[in-house]
Amino acid sequence: MKISLNWLKEYIDIDKTPEELSHILTMGGLEVEGVGKYERIEGGLEGLVIGEVLECEKHPNADSLNITKVDIGGAELSTIVCGAPNVAKGQKVVVATVGAMLYPNSGEPFKIKKAKIRGEVSLGMICAEDEIGLGEGHDGIMVLNTDFDNGTPAADYFDLQPDSIFEIGLTPNRADAASHFGTARDLTVLLDSPIKFPDTSSFKVDNENLHPPISVEVEDTKACPRYSGVTISGITVADSPEWLQERLKSVGLMPINNVVDITNYVLHGLGQPLHAFDADKIAGNKVIVKTLPTGTKFTTLDEVERELNETDLMICNSEEPMCIAGVFGGVSFGVSESTKNIFLESAYFSPMSVRKTSMKHSLKTDAAFRYERGTDPNITVEALKVAALLIKEIAGGEISSEVVDIYPNPIKHFEVEVAYKNVDRLIGKKIDRNRIKQILQGLEMEILKDSDDGITLSVPPYRVDVQREADIIEDILRIYGFNDIELSENLGADSLANFPKIDRENLKSEVSELLSGNGAYEIFANSLTKPEYAASLSELSAEGNVEMLNPLSSELTVMRQSMIFSGLEVIAHNVNRRQKEVKIYEFGKTYHKLPKQEGDDLVAAKNKYDEKEKLTVFVTGSKQAESWISPTEKANFHSLSKLVQLTLQKLGFTNYQSTDVQNSAFQYGIQLEQNKKVIAQLGMLKPSVCKLADVKQEVFYAEIDWAYFVKKGKPKVTFQEISKFPEVRRDLSLVLDKSVSFEQVRQLAFRTERKLLQSVNVFSVYEGESIGEDKKSYALSFILQDASKTLNDKAIDKTMGKFMNQFERELGAVIRK
Repeated sequence: MKISLNWLKEYIDIDKTPEELSHILTMGGLEVEGVGKYERIEGGLEGLVIGEVLECEKHPNADSLNITKVDIGGAELSTIVCGAPNVAKGQKVVVATVGAMLYPNSGEPFKIKKAKIRGEVSLGMICAEDEIGLGEGHDGIMVLNTDFDNGTPAADYFDLQPDSIFEIGLTPNRADAASHFGTARDLTVLLDSPIKFPDTSSFKVDNENLHPPISVEVEDTKACPRYSGVTISGITVADSPEWLQERLKSVGLMPINNVVDITNYVLHGLGQPLHAFDADKIAGNKVIVKTLPTGTKFTTLDEVERELNETDLMICNSEEPMCIAGVFGGVSFGVSESTKNIFLESAYFSPMSVRKTSMKHSLKTDAAFRYERGTDPNITVEALKVAALLIKEIAGGEISSEVVDIYPNPIKHFEVEVAYKNVDRLIGKKIDRNRIKQILQGLEMEILKDSDDGITLSVPPYRVDVQREADIIEDILRIYGFNDIELSENLGADSLANFPKIDRENLKSEVSELLSGNGAYEIFANSLTKPEYAASLSELSAEGNVEMLNPLSSELTVMRQSMIFSGLEVIAHNVNRRQKEVKIYEFGKTYHKLPKQEGDDLVAAKNKYDEKEKLTVFVTGSKQAESWISPTEKANFHSLSKLVQLTLQKLGFTNYQSTDVQNSAFQYGIQLEQNKKVIAQLGMLKPSVCKLADVKQEVFYAEIDWAYFVKKGKPKVTFQEISKFPEVRRDLSLVLDKSVSFEQVRQLAFRTERKLLQSVNVFSVYEGESIGEDKKSYALSFILQDASKTLNDKAIDKTMGKFMNQFERELGAVIRK
């Protein structure tokens, strides 16, 4: 959100520098992300001054040039060579001094330098309109009619007040601050300076006979609790005056015409959206606020025909819709050059109603931005009067009706009780009670009850973010100042839960470094997802979806039950941009609504949810970038399993068992178990699962139960002396049934020999007709070592004999000798 300092000063007196004000706003909760500069004319006429031509003579070496002596307020006159035909003695002119940068209407900017022109020194330039961006004229220099002193900056003469623009990162809860007046409401307490609302005391009906009265009927008072309007007749639609255009340009808006510009001025100034209808196009002179049947066609201002939903609130006349309420106007009913009479709307629409409609039609307007967060229901009439008086002043119209105000059920203020002991506890300091009351009253909260223990407040409805005691305490703290809370000698903390024993952030950081060091990129995917994903896997169900009450879009309506699809969407995004080699990981959560158990009442069932912490890894594409030194190989299961094994080693977990994966998302894979609990699943995802996210290449996926490892923590590290005696390697070739996994072989080997066996590795796998259709051959290496002595052949052969006997007896292996 952009806030103009000059515009802000219309509502509050400010004597701070932009840098000081930026700090004050940020510490008060409105974080300033940057401060820019707005100049009506590029360069702001810096280095240009008012001068007076005291002498003017022909150049001795050029008939078309003149040599002038100009007083620019210095100790000496400036000699300037000028080629303008209208330059003459006695003129007041605009002079660009040496060093000034000029930004002409056409051509590149250039810097004024000391020069010699046909042998004569020139110390500056007398300027024409187009040379400094003030107009299009180039017939001669600008001749001013002014009493300004020589040497006065030209910016002062042309009233070019530079403006500072604050880029505020407005959080969704601070809808009250989405305007200049809203920002000033905070500053009035932060700066202890009174706020000024535009004066509307001169508002009155000029002539009720200029236009037939327009009646208003609100059928849906839930979606539209308040609707106000007024008729203005005899206007002339034209360009806005320069001051109004500059106000809008300073916050990034393009001027359209005087009426529309005034509605935008009030929107960004006071935070109240307005809409102007051509009153002569309101059939039946009647405005009806209602919904229409699903499928009704309506063409908006962008000339796109849209199909309405039965929940879309519409502003209609007696025959047809004219506007999508709070979102976008219709193409046929807005203000045009031929408009003479307008009906000006100022309403309060339900945030939920506007949010749903805005998302459904993908229409993100400035009005919808404010309505869907919550506007001030008590400002509609005053904002209407401000706009009507401006239109009357600028567009020449007359107010031709009383203000229509439909407000059957006024929105009540929030009543909040605050205990001082909770204020002291959460802030960490006992703040003077009078200071607390001063802050809250400055924020327009009324004190209903006051006692030694606390206060009861009436909070205005425009503060949609303040409805609980904690919200009030937050407001007290941000205005009092975070930096004014001193640290006590004995630091302590107040928490609702026990601190975990495991430093989960350090644990996460260690694993992140490991995975990133092996070429993977960390992602942060959206936890909101499509509800259709849950139906694609047997482990998930539509009943388990945690649904959003106010979804951001039709495709982001539920919390994810699986992290598979959010990762696949990231892969699809990259592959579609020709980045086919993707290796990513994510720490995140899955969300599940638990099924209702027998005996649960409805309320209890609604509150039963489950969150699970996961670490996921995705590998797809090639193993490594294409290179002349090694052939390109596609990523495979082992590319993924290596990352998982390294991760588990980093966490200190090496004692686990593997079995075939039991998950319908996988084409094949394994799951790792410890103490009969599944701690990880990894394998190749089914093409049908990948296709749901529009991924057409093979994807290898691992899901690790991160919560399990955080709870367990890293096992205690033990150390032992490195053996002085050498290790021995022996190889063995086994023919096994295809159903026997290497993990079964490895586990059996360690059960057979625990003392000498250090590791088992498979270095070759063969399948072919020569050994049988359902058979495979493993070439295994065994590392043996005795920590107390050197192994001899007898001990080695005895150990290998035990292995062979066990493999033959328990696995049905054939030993290839």
